[in-house]
This record gives sequence, structure tokens and C-alpha cells, in this order.
Amino acid sequence: MKRIGIISLFLILFLAFVAVWNISYREGQEEAYIPIENENPMPIIPSEIGVFERSKFALDYVNMPVDENHQRTLETFYNNRAFHGAPPSIPHPVASERGMGENICLKCHQNGGFVDKFNAYAPVTPHPEMVNCRQCHVAQVTESLFEETNFHKIKAPEVGVNNALDGSPPVIPHQIQMHENCLACHAGPAAPKEIRVTHPERVNCRQCHVPNNKETRDIGEFKRISNYDE
Repeated sequence: MKRIGIISLFLILFLAFVAVWNISYREGQEEAYIPIENENPMPIIPSEIGVFERSKFALDYVNMPVDENHQRTLETFYNNRAFHGAPPSIPHPVASERGMGENICLKCHQNGGFVDKFNAYAPVTPHPEMVNCRQCHVAQVTESLFEETNFHKIKAPEVGVNNALDGSPPVIPHQIQMHENCLACHAGPAAPKEIRVTHPERVNCRQCHVPNNKETRDIGEFKRISNYDE
């Protein structure tokens, strides 16, 4: 009886060890998260969420051939805006003046694609969740409707000169709000060729590219003043 009791004790301890190890292993497989207790949670880092919205298309963009005959340029990209940072205007006739977006605009601009009618690729919107498109985007009108003014556009940032160091990742020269989906403008056939990334599969863009929309000025050569120089 004593031997049976000892064997039973070891068997119980072994089963307890297996159960505890199994629970620990399963908990280790769970994704990390931050518990939110309120009923209306806000995104933890709102400016980071949109970066991953189009990540499912990243590998498609990598393997997609470049259509040399229908590439957009940065010049047309900027010319379609009243000033740098402004919403782009609608360069084509709209289906209905009362069409406010969603069912109309998103047919072409949610995922892009070639449009035979306009012989061009439709740009992808970086914020498809904002369905009241005509609140910000206005249709282009005839040149005779408005008179010339002395309004000067803000100079748009140049490409290739906004690196902190030679060879370092370029900074983000625009605001993040309304532009959270990086791949919408920087990948795919509708992206301007000057700002189309070579590595769309690396979807964690903010890991290397940091915002910098601050105005700077040249202060000349920096010299540290020392008391020993006197």
C-alpha cells in the first residue's frame, strides 16, 4: 500500500506539472496586447494604425511590373493641388454633383487600378473610411471662372534632399494626419515615380522614417565657444 501511495503521489505531481506547463505554453503563444477597460476604446497610437491598412497588398506591389507608359510624376501630383498639403482636386467629370463619395469615389479610389476611360491609374485614397469625399475634394472647373490672383503656392519639398545623413532614410516632409496609409501614395502603379518606394513589403514605415515638417534655416558653421579660447 505504501508503494502504491508513493507512485500515486508522483503521478499526481507529474500530471500537475504537465497541466501547468500546458497553460504557460498557451499563454506564451497569445499576442501581446494592452487591456482597455472603457467601452469606447481609442486607438493606442492613431498615427500608426493606418500604416498597416494596406499591408496585405505589399507583396503584390513588390511583384507588380512597372507600366512605363502610364507613370504618374511628382509634377502632376503637385499641380493637382492648390498648395502643398492641400487635398487634390478632382481632375475628371464627376458622375453626380450630389455624389458625396463612398459608393461612387471608392469604386476606383479604394484599391486603384487602370481606368480605360481616363487612360490612367486611379490614385488610392489613404483614408477610405472618410466617405464624405466632396467635403474636401472639389472638381476642377474651367479656367475662365476665376480671375488671376497674386496667391503663391507653398514650395513643395524636393526629393532626395531631406535626409539627415547621406544614406539615411528620408524624413517624412508632410503631416501624418489624413496620410496614415503610406502605401496608398508611395507604392503601386498610381504612385508618382519619384516617391515610389523600392521596398513596399517593409510595412513598418515609421520604424525608419520620422516626421519632419518643421521649417529650418541655415545657421552657418556651428562653433562652440570655450573659455579657454580667450
